[in-house]
Amino acid sequence: MIFPLSLFTRALYRGIAKPIFFRFDPEKVHNQVSKVGEWLGSDKRRRALTRKLWNYDSPKLSQTLSGITFNNPVGFAAGFDYDGHVAAILPAVGFGFNTVGTVTYHAYEGNPGLRLGRLPRSQSLLVNKGFKSEGAGKIRLRLRLSDFENAIIGISIGSSNVLKIDTLSKAINDYCAGFEVFRNESYLTYFELNISCPNTKLGDGFSLPKNFLPLIKSVQNLQLQKPIFVKMPNEKPLDIQEALVKIGIEHGISGFIFSNLVKDRNNPVLNRGEVSKVKGYQGNFSGKPTFENSNRTIAHIYNKFGRNTIIVGCGGIFNARDAYTKIKLGASLVQLITGMIFEGPQLAGQINYGLAQLLKRDGYQNISEAIGQGSG
Repeated sequence: MIFPLSLFTRALYRGIAKPIFFRFDPEKVHNQVSKVGEWLGSDKRRRALTRKLWNYDSPKLSQTLSGITFNNPVGFAAGFDYDGHVAAILPAVGFGFNTVGTVTYHAYEGNPGLRLGRLPRSQSLLVNKGFKSEGAGKIRLRLRLSDFENAIIGISIGSSNVLKIDTLSKAINDYCAGFEVFRNESYLTYFELNISCPNTKLGDGFSLPKNFLPLIKSVQNLQLQKPIFVKMPNEKPLDIQEALVKIGIEHGISGFIFSNLVKDRNNPVLNRGEVSKVKGYQGNFSGKPTFENSNRTIAHIYNKFGRNTIIVGCGGIFNARDAYTKIKLGASLVQLITGMIFEGPQLAGQINYGLAQLLKRDGYQNISEAIGQGSG
């Protein structure tokens, strides 16, 4: 039933819901959608109904990585559910895992001015939230009250974007304080270390190897008992990406997420007219403009390190073909946000259905067999 229902939902969303949503301020729409998601996730019956409508399961999609069994490879990336309001409903929608955050130790109201903007022709969002967060302590309490039904939940930790965190040394201590808040939370399956947000006061300074090394040593010294994945920058040269991965592997990092937003406003995927309309606004771009850089880096890192680390492909995934491209290049898992905003809430289930069909077409019995088969 999943595929006919997904087609119907997609048509309904693109024909009716999205044109209405896109008439209003995107941050206000985000907040209202989060409230609906929180309501759906707060009741077992509503979660069950949602699962029947949109979820798709297949043994072909299941794999165990770093001791975690993922029922499917499609995850919800950090950046949407930054305060943990919709974490309970996302597994029912079809996501195999989801990341709350990015969460910071100190609360931050978000960057001033426009924090979200839409670029429909570019299939992109202008993002300038700057680690908007209610703070680790408050989010921890909210998540404790949620019923995840054995879902795979991660937490993304960033450095607090507040004035007093004004040096890299202070930022390292702040990262560690954020991790400590969630150290013993039983509902968490993994951690994410976000070093690549370009919308904070300190920028993405930890995406330089000389700065990443002391950070990763400090995190390693915490002796966290869960896998850690690092959210990587999009536009760094491949030799820098390679150096960061090497440092991470040497210090116990389980995997790397490629990748975050793009800064370059001359990115060929960006529509010039849309870019000119946001010329006066701060922020960077998600969605399709991130796709090629992400793919190029995934292929490079897989060719260099193979299965010695887990690669999570993130950026520009709007359908099963996009996800499969990243998997064939070397990603074991994928993540998305922007694709769902443009395509609708059925997208995760739709991608999983499509992946199962692509695996069947190519003669693979399991998703793990396809990983890296197109990277050469």
